[in-house]
Amino acid sequence: MDHRLRAGFGNANLLDLGKPLAHHIGMKRVMIIGQPGAGKSTLARAMGDITHLPVVHIDHIHWQSGWRERSRPEKDRLCHQVHVGEAWIFEGGHSATWTERLARADTLIWLDLPVGLRLWRVLWRTARHFGQARPDLPAGCHEQFSAEFIGYIWRTRASARQRMRALYDSAPEGKARHRLTGKRDVARYLADLRRAVSVGNLDIPHR
Repeated sequence: MDHRLRAGFGNANLLDLGKPLAHHIGMKRVMIIGQPGAGKSTLARAMGDITHLPVVHIDHIHWQSGWRERSRPEKDRLCHQVHVGEAWIFEGGHSATWTERLARADTLIWLDLPVGLRLWRVLWRTARHFGQARPDLPAGCHEQFSAEFIGYIWRTRASARQRMRALYDSAPEGKARHRLTGKRDVARYLADLRRAVSVGNLDIPHR
């Protein structure tokens, strides 16, 4: 059963608005960061299915139909609209709003995967969905190959990771932090999350 929610923002639809179980207690607002191809959207959807928390994909804020990019003030406004919500799993970038997002989040997840794996995933994703819409993209944004995007992933492999490391290290005491570095870490985290939900350890109604 799909418990994910849909919230309208202007012309966009934001789809889906190895740790001890104690780390999951009180989870209501989850911030997921990671470089392209790290698996942010996949993890967010899996967490949404488990917890019933609404999932927000940054690409629904960044893009409008037809790959038309929103202005920065508009992206700032839409991100803030999510941040002030009571509950969410918010995956993705727009780092200009990360400080506010982290302040509101109770849980921070950093998907820290190697660039080679990420590039392979992006290429495979492009081939698999070419010419089609993906669930983490707005309607009218069909998958396409972009050499510029591949180059961006390679050029920012170190600088973007440094920014994410700095954000991760800056998380205040009391926020749950999880750095996941591969498929095994992700699988273990999701298994722990399922167990936490099954015993009512998330302050989320049992379903």
